[in-house]
Amino acid sequence: MRLAVVARVLSLLCAIISLFMVFPIIWSLADGSSDLQPLAMGMLSGFSLSAFLFLCGISAKARDLGVREAFAVVSLSWILASAIGGVPYLLHGTVPTFTDAFFEAMSGFTTTGASVIADIQSNPRGILFWRDMTHWLGGMGIIVLSQ
Repeated sequence: MRLAVVARVLSLLCAIISLFMVFPIIWSLADGSSDLQPLAMGMLSGFSLSAFLFLCGISAKARDLGVREAFAVVSLSWILASAIGGVPYLLHGTVPTFTDAFFEAMSGFTTTGASVIADIQSNPRGILFWRDMTHWLGGMGIIVLSQ
């Protein structure tokens, strides 16, 4: 398996997930809520991971992506997206542990609707926007896969 090409594709995914955090950040700025820093740190951590993966796969070419690499990308993309997506929940204190934050993000990206947050509406609107964004991105992924 060519790990460099896997890293290169995953770097793009991490960048896209991180880029989508800009919308809840804008909302948080407009709202003046307490979730600006956790969202910005989540975005920064995602871009940092993206840069690291890009450097690991800098020598890779897209045409090197084979079936084995594609399976690795699909499997690891769920894990990385959920890890990045859970950072704002953890840093804000929406959930107490990384496991809960990971679960909350994974349930959004997979559009299962499950949640570990007892009172969802008591959270700041930027965090709620990010939670909704994970569900929307997951729904778009389902639509793309069904085509």
